[in-house]
Amino acid sequence: MTNFDQSFKSRLVEISKQAMRLGLMPLTQGNISVRDPESGYVTITPHDYSYEKLTVDDLVVVDLKGQVIEGSRAPSAEMSVHLVVYSHRPLVHGIVHAEPVYTNAFGVIHKEIEPVFVNMAIDVGGSVPVMPFGDSGNAQFGYDMLKVMENKNAVIWANHGVLTVGPTLEQALHCAYMVEMGAKIYSIALSHGKPIAIPEEKIATLIG
Repeated sequence: MTNFDQSFKSRLVEISKQAMRLGLMPLTQGNISVRDPESGYVTITPHDYSYEKLTVDDLVVVDLKGQVIEGSRAPSAEMSVHLVVYSHRPLVHGIVHAEPVYTNAFGVIHKEIEPVFVNMAIDVGGSVPVMPFGDSGNAQFGYDMLKVMENKNAVIWANHGVLTVGPTLEQALHCAYMVEMGAKIYSIALSHGKPIAIPEEKIATLIG
């Protein structure tokens, strides 16, 4: 691997630990990946492994067909979903599948998170839709998810967390955190009355 590739690995470890500290990915839950725009290779976190212990040697590098290029551990069980996203959204170079509590609460009741929080609306591109519950360990789940997600940067997996994307890994993590903040704000607002969502035309203006 090149030094450029190694820098991607270091960033992935750093972002994984940051996600853990932010409460987005407890223990071994969730998975994160980053795509090298030059080689097209994807570096992804290993299956069921502690983020607290994670090092660059634990990461797995694969091509877009899922062939392991480097790494001794098994890649995340949801690797195929990441690869589907990278294959169909060429501007995406970072993916975070997280398990934050408030976002998961909306996933449990299969309710989208409306764009009531401006930062979330900008990062996501509107409300956060909900992908019906299903087996997330296969490519078909990824194809079905993209239909629900459309051109947005986040989608809730019913009863199973959230997936966010970005042109960089850092932006994908930022989106995941903004979704969780939006979920908290929306949840609190619902307990006080009817939240008022930001109109779509306003969101389009904010995004530019």
